[in-house]
Amino acid sequence: MKTSDAMAEILKREGVKYLFGYPRNALLDAAAKKDIRTIIVRQERTGLHMADAVSRLTRGEIIGAFCMQHGPGAENAYGGVAQAYADSVPILVVPQGYARKNMYLPYNYNSTIQMRGIAKHNEPILLGAETPHVMRRAFTQLRNGRPQPVVVEVPFDAFDDEVPEPLNYTPVYKTKAAPDPEAVVKAAKIIAEAKNLVIHAGQGVHWAAAYAELQELAELLGAPVSTSLPGKSAFNERHPLSLGSGGHGINGQVWKFISEADVIFGIGCSFTESSFAIQFPQGPGKRYIHSTIDPVDFNKTVRSDVGLVGDAKLVLKALIAELRKTITANRDATQVAQKIKAVEAEWIKLWLPKITSDKSPLSPYRVLHDLQKTVDIDNTIITHDAGSPRDQLVPFWKSTTPLSYIGWGKTTQLGFGLPLAMGAKLVHPDKLCINVWGDAAIGFTGMDFETAVRDKLPIMSILLNNFTMAIELPIMPNATQKFRATDISGDYAAMARAFGGYGERVTKVEDIVPAIKRGIEQTQKGVPVLLEFITEQETEVSRPWLPAGK
Repeated sequence: MKTSDAMAEILKREGVKYLFGYPRNALLDAAAKKDIRTIIVRQERTGLHMADAVSRLTRGEIIGAFCMQHGPGAENAYGGVAQAYADSVPILVVPQGYARKNMYLPYNYNSTIQMRGIAKHNEPILLGAETPHVMRRAFTQLRNGRPQPVVVEVPFDAFDDEVPEPLNYTPVYKTKAAPDPEAVVKAAKIIAEAKNLVIHAGQGVHWAAAYAELQELAELLGAPVSTSLPGKSAFNERHPLSLGSGGHGINGQVWKFISEADVIFGIGCSFTESSFAIQFPQGPGKRYIHSTIDPVDFNKTVRSDVGLVGDAKLVLKALIAELRKTITANRDATQVAQKIKAVEAEWIKLWLPKITSDKSPLSPYRVLHDLQKTVDIDNTIITHDAGSPRDQLVPFWKSTTPLSYIGWGKTTQLGFGLPLAMGAKLVHPDKLCINVWGDAAIGFTGMDFETAVRDKLPIMSILLNNFTMAIELPIMPNATQKFRATDISGDYAAMARAFGGYGERVTKVEDIVPAIKRGIEQTQKGVPVLLEFITEQETEVSRPWLPAGK
């Protein structure tokens, strides 16, 4: 069999169900012969982001895969690979390469070389006979250790090489790491003796499906739980011990409890310092216990007293077992829960004017508040785009079930949200899959709303359109005044209809909820939906350490 057919068979054996791509790449048709669903996008980055969603929402049980042509196709794909690398998501990337005789010539784009800095493992297939070995190494890296992209480049003339039959390939195994028992004892002692403990959960809890263990630990200790953006929905945000999630925009309770904590236990998180992550205080009176699958994150930006390397579920189980030696019954969490409720009430009071605003143009906070009231939260998967949509959604949206929110933020490529929702719909066709974005983000990947129509992916896209890049207004006053450089225009509801979807523009408060209900009905009929809400130029973000209006 040819290399392309051998690769397709290996994808099938490894449980790959979808191959996203853009021609030309011989793997696309070879995969279709194996009944792997091939999805062609309007630009490469969209396909990579859809693959990203597939891997996230299946916890890597189904690896998202993407392939593209050599040269410009591979070049265009770079950003999507970089996004997955920064957010620790395993995707298989199969760029076609230049012919073997030309693949190392100056100025020919060589993915094996150029993507080395944004992939966990890079390797070309130079001989067809080596295909099983290269793919075995690729999937071993995808399924073990820190989840990140793997690049397998295939020169276009190598696709036609012969691979010996029968194909010698068995799906790879998956391993889990457990923490050092001595470190567990040290960590448990510090945690047990903490006066103001906060548990901070990252996406490692998702990858390990450690939801029950996280809740058990929180209830055992009577400790509040915050999450990172990628970790959001790992803990039910309607639980009395939930603080919610934080990033650039952050609610009052997350900020207060982290500020007052004497011990912060980070589980499945990186503690990466970022403009789009919680800013963790350091110094006297602050101790950190840090558990992650990859020790590269230890002491990176936050100094920790104890490091626990391992799978989040195994770490939590070990900690719980050690803590139960001295804590035989759940601690009383009444006071902690009451404090969380009181702090939240005080914080939300400051935002009620925006959440309940009946002005026109609409407040984006009112739109998102009404959205949350209208949908079935337990059966909804939501994500957002970078910038204002993220900051206006995250502090207020309460996720209740695991992986009902897709978070990201270490790199913030505009246009990421739409393909995430599309990928989510593939994995969960029975759920309402929503992306929230602005008029800037739709300029990057809006054309792929047509892909949603063509591939029958009835997502609901919530567009907050204020006809400008609002957060840039204070930064670009001269460019705005002289050249209107921050202005953006478009009738995006009309665009959605032109592509064959359902599009509706909403300008009045009383129409928000009815429009959302109509949109949900359309998705249930199998029609992708874009609801365009005309909003004010809102720039205020919840930053509790700043006075309102700043």
